[in-house]
Amino acid sequence: MLYEMIAVVRVGNIAEVKEIAHKAGTLLLQNGGVIRSLTNWGPFLLTKPMRKHQQNHDSGHHFILRFDASPAIQAHVRKAIAIDPRMIRCGVVKMVGGDKLVGEHGIRSMAEIGAEGPVWRKGGKGPGYAAFAGR
Repeated sequence: MLYEMIAVVRVGNIAEVKEIAHKAGTLLLQNGGVIRSLTNWGPFLLTKPMRKHQQNHDSGHHFILRFDASPAIQAHVRKAIAIDPRMIRCGVVKMVGGDKLVGEHGIRSMAEIGAEGPVWRKGGKGPGYAAFAGR
């Protein structure tokens, strides 16, 4: 299955970010996973201050790791990375549709796939409700 791990590491030393990304990649490869891409987003302010490992954080260095692995391997990698004291936050999401959404240049847009856009409902049961509810 195709997964995407979004990791936030404490800001400071870029070597720490590289070590954590290397650790995650090594764990994946040792357990039969395949790394699809690694993207460095750099430091950003967090949406709200977070407390992790007895430290307060208001910014973090973000990176994205896209990989193929079994659910058990994904859970193992996530747990191993999350306990690192340099980590602020780590989340893994399953990419819906797997390989059929992935083109040679990464994830394709909904327009390329041919899916219709969402139908939005305005509070209550207004004129858009019937279309939203599939009626």
